[in-house]
Amino acid sequence: MSVKPVTITSVDIYRFSIPMEPFTIATGTMHHAQNVFIRIHTDVGFYGVGECSAFPMIVGETQDTCLVMARYFAKLWKEQDALDIPARMQQLHDAAAGNTTIKSAFDMALYDIAAKHARLPLYQFLGGAKRVVESDITIGIGTPEAMAAKAIEFKKSGANILKVKLGKDAKSDVERIRQIRQAVGPEMRIRVDANQGWSFDDAVFTLQAIGPYDIEFCEQPMRTWYDDRLPALMKLSPAKIMADESVYNHHDARKQIESNSCHYINIKMAKSGGLLEAKKIHDIAAQHGIPCMMGGMLESRIALSAKLHFVYASPNIQFYDMDTCMLGHLADPCVGGVTYDGYKLNISDAVGIGADADEAFLEGCEKWSV
Repeated sequence: MSVKPVTITSVDIYRFSIPMEPFTIATGTMHHAQNVFIRIHTDVGFYGVGECSAFPMIVGETQDTCLVMARYFAKLWKEQDALDIPARMQQLHDAAAGNTTIKSAFDMALYDIAAKHARLPLYQFLGGAKRVVESDITIGIGTPEAMAAKAIEFKKSGANILKVKLGKDAKSDVERIRQIRQAVGPEMRIRVDANQGWSFDDAVFTLQAIGPYDIEFCEQPMRTWYDDRLPALMKLSPAKIMADESVYNHHDARKQIESNSCHYINIKMAKSGGLLEAKKIHDIAAQHGIPCMMGGMLESRIALSAKLHFVYASPNIQFYDMDTCMLGHLADPCVGGVTYDGYKLNISDAVGIGADADEAFLEGCEKWSV
């Protein structure tokens, strides 16, 4: 039986800037979340919501490029069927390569529409079930002393898993980890993320030097142009290696896995272009016994809600880096959606993603309607 199409009638696009405390990683410092929020309206009386977070130093898109492409994509989708998600996303890929960040907002809104149309919460629409999801909490780059103090603060707040940003200077990075481990004791899990900051030699030096401090894994030690050196690093590193910027799509995942270049993969909507491609990455990793992490940029609880639904439907996601809303967002523009119980995430069984933007927040946002 064919499903009656749900026709896209218009798209609202918002410059969704969220002020935040400055946050530093190896590639730069962000002072506000450069997000875009969209609502895709349909002829059946409800809309789908999507949000993305531009991280120029990583993905190469800015909030402004996302806004320009959003208006272009919105025109392509007028009068098209919202329920045919593969066809809609292929339209965007045919129109423009890359631009995965803004594509992820459009993909998310389609999944919201599809789940609302089925009258199901998104995770049930995707065939998933709820489970315990506990996020790590991230320490941005600072002095070893400041980072150790932050680690103690997080431990006191109930955190069990720390994600530590490294990649600025190899010798200082070792001292950062030494002081953090000394400060929090042996029980806390510590994972590190170099955000492509090291050379091959720096990666070998640092990973071997921090080996005694019981590191769960290291994300993206080197720039992607050194991917060919990852198999050698895997043999020399006492810590497991997680691919992040080296994997945007399932073809990247296949290449990393088949060349023995990673133990784990970090899935982010801003890299994959949304849930459709994220599922393909998840599945190819699962076939090869490579566990995944759910990561993110600086999204609000709107996109975080979509990510939690995806996690519930993705058993091979075994690590959760879903702390962006706790990293100094100075405003919460979301109604409904994910709630935190300490560092554990929960969501109601509202249909669709179950989150939307606060109308009062939207009033202060620049808006385009297509």
